[in-house]
Amino acid sequence: MSDWNTKIIEEFRANAGELGGNFTGAPMALVHSRGRRSGRESVSPMMYLAHEADDDVIYVFASYAGEPRNPDWYYNLTAAGAGAVERGSESYPVTVRELAGEERDRVYEEQARRYPGFAEYARKTEGVRVIPVLELTRTAN
Repeated sequence: MSDWNTKIIEEFRANAGELGGNFTGAPMALVHSRGRRSGRESVSPMMYLAHEADDDVIYVFASYAGEPRNPDWYYNLTAAGAGAVERGSESYPVTVRELAGEERDRVYEEQARRYPGFAEYARKTEGVRVIPVLELTRTAN
């Protein structure tokens, strides 16, 4: 894990999910996935979009800051169909569903409207890949 991620994770856990700097006020989660080949657990800090009506659902975006490929956590979550989330001071298991078509576009466009960096990521990947959107739904422990 990069030093940058380590610092974000430490700050997140020390402040019940609240971050400063560039992430002040942004909805952040720590998403846990297990390597599909290595079997090792990894933790990835990421911004999310809360579902408009269901507190048990969040959306995460495999933007990889506009890189031409998807991040490893995307492949690990979709292969497993499950993971875990830390949000605020809560930790819970989730199921994973990849959005497609109009549903995916609607959710991504809302994230890009709220956080213009996501619009820039989409511009950077245009013609290369469509940034995946994953729906993470809380499951019973």
